[in-house]
Amino acid sequence: MMEKLRIADLNKIKIDDSFWNRYISLVKDVIIPYQWDVINDKVEGIEKSHSLMNFKIAAGREKGRFYGVVFQDTDVAKWLEAVAFSLASDPDQELMAQADEVIDIIGEAQQEDGYINTYFTIKEPGLRWTNLEEGHELYTAGHLMEAAVAYYKATGKRKFLDMICKFADLICEEFSEEKNGRGYPGHQEVEIGLIKLYEATGEERYIRQAKLFLDRRGVGENYFLWEEKQPKFKRIFPEFEGYLPLYSQSHKPVREQRTAEGHAVRAVYMYCAMADVAWKYQDKELLNVCEELWDNITKRRMYITGSIGSSGLLERFTTDYDLPNDSNYSETCASIGLALFGRRMAQITRDAKYVDVVERALYNTLLSGIAMDGKRFFYVNPLEVWPENCLPRTSKEHIKPVRQKWFGVACCPPNIARTLASLGEYIYFQDEGCLWLNLFISNKTEVALAGETVRVEVETRFPYDGKVRIHLESGNPIHGRLAVRIPEYAEGFTLYLDGAHIQEAVVEKGYAMLTLDQAEHLVELTFPLEPRIVHANPMVREDIGKVSILKGPVVYCAEETDNGGNLPAYYISGGAKLMEEYREDILGGTAVIRVEAKKAAGSWDGDQLYGEQGVSFEECMLTFVPYAYWGNRETGEMLVWIKELF
Repeated sequence: MMEKLRIADLNKIKIDDSFWNRYISLVKDVIIPYQWDVINDKVEGIEKSHSLMNFKIAAGREKGRFYGVVFQDTDVAKWLEAVAFSLASDPDQELMAQADEVIDIIGEAQQEDGYINTYFTIKEPGLRWTNLEEGHELYTAGHLMEAAVAYYKATGKRKFLDMICKFADLICEEFSEEKNGRGYPGHQEVEIGLIKLYEATGEERYIRQAKLFLDRRGVGENYFLWEEKQPKFKRIFPEFEGYLPLYSQSHKPVREQRTAEGHAVRAVYMYCAMADVAWKYQDKELLNVCEELWDNITKRRMYITGSIGSSGLLERFTTDYDLPNDSNYSETCASIGLALFGRRMAQITRDAKYVDVVERALYNTLLSGIAMDGKRFFYVNPLEVWPENCLPRTSKEHIKPVRQKWFGVACCPPNIARTLASLGEYIYFQDEGCLWLNLFISNKTEVALAGETVRVEVETRFPYDGKVRIHLESGNPIHGRLAVRIPEYAEGFTLYLDGAHIQEAVVEKGYAMLTLDQAEHLVELTFPLEPRIVHANPMVREDIGKVSILKGPVVYCAEETDNGGNLPAYYISGGAKLMEEYREDILGGTAVIRVEAKKAAGSWDGDQLYGEQGVSFEECMLTFVPYAYWGNRETGEMLVWIKELF
């Protein structure tokens, strides 16, 4: 395997982008303060979080009982990680002091041997490590590890990192071959955390432990089924009765898995760790497994929006091409996990096909998960919504037609926060002699390239148009390369280097490779970026005879707000002309797409449910807005896939 590409330094990336600014500006000004109020139980009208209070109780600062789900600590961990990413790009002494106080509380809650978990410290102190199936101890530890590494990288402060290293040392001891050579996490995440700790500290035992957890998974008698028979096992979630190992990807060894199964978030978090371990140990077999799993997801089990997990029951994958639009789960965290997996695969393989999917997930499902005010969230991201049938105690009860202020299980809101705060980590990769541009987001940064400090500026209005200007400047000739991603939708692209048209650009795995040999260069990439009508593979039964509208990676949808109700009654032609305009008065400014359509109608008596009369059609216009923005106006229907008129 080639050298793994590095992520560019987040501390040096300044994003100023016409598309992303509305969300990036929310992180520090709205999202982090709002989520701070949530974890401190200051937001009215939502289920109390109690997550920071749990730490205060465990620390001895307060009296009380543990409250919340078993993994409630992760709300605090992900808040700290979002703060860290925010501090990396925008230092703020007051915010840092707030985070330091939280870290002090966590430190006081840490047990003498290094253990950190408020549920098992306060509520079940005698049951540590006895329920890995449900207990989420290792999952919670993983999020604390990720937060500690991010905070250390952003601030240079070691206190949090040292605390978590002590916890990681305990885990390595507890799950050593000598003490517990069979155990592994019920919800994968600690593997990612351990690998990040290794990268930050150089301590090999951390990545070795991550590898051990992967190597043990699904080998021999299932650990969780064995665990259930032990005298100290205590059921936490009643719905886990009759546990299926497929749910946690523990049904077979990871090297034998070829299809994405079970809980979607667990799966993609595990695949992230598999990719990292494959590269570290130059394990081509494991990397091949990652590639096959990626192909299975993206070619058979992924929605057009980059979301995954088609079953509302157990938040899981089902079978190839089973992609229902009005009952899917498509958890926001799952798309974030898919983006993290794709980013790792792109770093290892240098193949832009992975970034194509990462981009799709970021521009659609990540953003649909959060309202434009930064204070409301979707956990579930369907592609079709009829508010009247989103009823409790039905098969649609997980579908919410309006974003929620928070959730009892609140993994998605802080996950969105940390992803938006770390968006700069997706824009660039680099190695010693080459800078790789992945995403078309206006920004300025500074990188070390071929021994020179190079200032880089990207200017673009993407995804509104397909023009990208990349300016590179250094004090001396650069003598390196620039790799510019050419997306799968950028057919007929043109590339200019310092004003000269490159007639035959060298494109390697989706990246145009340009040689740099001057102290200053201007690269201009242009590609047609028009809205287009897309069909699904006929094996996707839900979408046979339907079409969707995309522009670049952005999926569009129809809303009742613009078009009236009963959206499934509308038909458009697959060859219809798509008319695009930018509207400042809609959704804070966005490109909308209008198309001539027909709506099924007829003279039906209100009391008649069935009859032999035919359907007549009325001529009309349909308006589409970006899927990411749906639900930010009046509550109403939404539809991505529209029936095609032949």
